[in-house]
Amino acid sequence: MIQKKGNTLIIKGSKFMYIWMFLATVGFLLACIFLIIHGLKFNSKYSFLYLGGGIVFTPFYLYLTLWSLPGLLPGKVLFKIISREKGTVISKKGTVSISNIRNINLVRSRLNLINDIVIETFQDKKIKIRTYNLLGDLDYEMIVDQYIYPYMTENAKKVWDRKVDLERLRNVARYERKEPKID
Repeated sequence: MIQKKGNTLIIKGSKFMYIWMFLATVGFLLACIFLIIHGLKFNSKYSFLYLGGGIVFTPFYLYLTLWSLPGLLPGKVLFKIISREKGTVISKKGTVSISNIRNINLVRSRLNLINDIVIETFQDKKIKIRTYNLLGDLDYEMIVDQYIYPYMTENAKKVWDRKVDLERLRNVARYERKEPKID
């Protein structure tokens, strides 16, 4: 979800992604607890399977739920973009000038399975913006292509063009890159 306030764009997760993340983390955790409770009743020939499955998966889903809880706060601002010639990307981890971006990626952490936007600068600094999986892949690509890409350096634009699939964005999300007008 994008909110515009003047030149500042406030990027938040969509309501659909909030519901999806809540169901995927808290829902599966509750399902594991349900399996443990019904497994402990021993009133079915599958009680040991219920109990075993609940005990095995509960720590995993508890771990994912605890990592995802900060993202489930309503109205959570993921990051801000000031989109103009000397624009910046602002997050909790720091501020980066758009013209200083060498590379930008959406990377899934192997530790907690949460997507992070990783921005590499020309000074070899890396800034990770945690998305809590509230920003889908297509949304990320459209935001970067629409609001950051026009103000990047030529080399950074070439790197981004190799990564983004504009044909997929056109077919799936009905997004067209607007080329700058040359007068």
